[in-house]
Amino acid sequence: MPAPGSPGAMATSFFHTSRSAQSVAIQRATHSRYSHVGIIFIREGQPHVFEAIATVRYTPLAKWTARGADSRYVVKRLKRGLTHAQAARLRASAQRFAGKPYDLYFEWSDARIYCSELIWKMYSQTLGIELGELQKLREFDLADPAVKAKMRERYGTRVPLEEPVISPAAIYDSPLLKTISD
Repeated sequence: MPAPGSPGAMATSFFHTSRSAQSVAIQRATHSRYSHVGIIFIREGQPHVFEAIATVRYTPLAKWTARGADSRYVVKRLKRGLTHAQAARLRASAQRFAGKPYDLYFEWSDARIYCSELIWKMYSQTLGIELGELQKLREFDLADPAVKAKMRERYGTRVPLEEPVISPAAIYDSPLLKTISD
């Protein structure tokens, strides 16, 4: 893990396999082991993950990792790093999203936010860096029974197939990131 107070400590993405009810569907739709992502910041000398769950909030790192399958996680960081000023701007941008409700429908708006949307928008809106490729919902593997069931639960028969989506897998696979710890 990056040293507290270093720019990387404020600009490091953490991925894990969530144990949430939608995790399996996300994994199967994206063909990825990872279904959740957050960004770490040092608060009061302790690492916290800024994430979108029930609401967008800071979660102590130990609590965040304990929520993941087998308490495992992967740490990634920008290959080119960030300046202290960029890291500070990224950290300040968190305030725009803090407290927003979680977006169960994966809509591309700022009214509600899902985990990978939070990370993507923080980097994009603050630094002009797009971590991963946006996709349309129709581009995911929607044929899996677990995915079909979750889609039916959320959308009924009106699945918004043209909705732009950023997945944890797309951020994980971004060529702009390098793995720091696995």
